[in-house]
Amino acid sequence: MAQDNSTGPGPSVKDPELYERLRDEGESKEKAARIANAAAASSRSKVGRRGGESPSYDDWTKDELYDRAKELDIDGRSSMTKDELIDALRDS
Repeated sequence: MAQDNSTGPGPSVKDPELYERLRDEGESKEKAARIANAAAASSRSKVGRRGGESPSYDDWTKDELYDRAKELDIDGRSSMTKDELIDALRDS
């Protein structure tokens, strides 16, 4: 017999409060359960956030910016200033 979960997420969800909030925001039951369980198993600070932490191009050296521009095959990089490299990388 199937269990009726209409009154709550069930015993397998480790953070029922987060689960309910995610469901209220429109997430599917499966996704809300996965996120709630991941949050309970971690420090919560990074669960559900996209992307990583990367320093601003302003914090990079000119050589680092040049190398990144080379990876992206940005034309004219050899004669660019640091500010021009930053602008070109942001536009790419």
